Amino acid sequence: MIDVEIELEIPFHDVDAIRVAWHGHYAKYMEIARCKLMDKINYSIVEMEESGYVWPVIDMRIRYAHPLIFGQKFKVRATLTEWENRLKVDYVFLDAQTDKRLTKAYTIQVAVEKTSGEMQYASPPILLERLGVSI
Repeated sequence: MIDVEIELEIPFHDVDAIRVAWHGHYAKYMEIARCKLMDKINYSIVEMEESGYVWPVIDMRIRYAHPLIFGQKFKVRATLTEWENRLKVDYVFLDAQTDKRLTKAYTIQVAVEKTSGEMQYASPPILLERLGVSI
């Protein structure tokens, strides 16, 4: 499995009146980690578009176990767990100092051919090539 880990800090503009990160910002943190993950296999957003595909997120689940708070440093570990017919990325949010698990989540993306707009039922060969997986 391919994975990356990034470290972030909760800025003031991401928190509510009780200094807890608004739940919608978690999608942004996951996006940052997912982009690093795709960069790792040389299949960034730009490279996806150049290959003729876009990869919209079609499903996302987040389990909020413990809140992120203003100034807290945390890590997001993103792991690519499925790629044959779709991209499934699992995420774990950890406190940067204690490694306590705070949140877990996943996203699912599918390939859509850019010119036709048609969803692909199998991942395109370019993704498998970048992953080093035989067809």
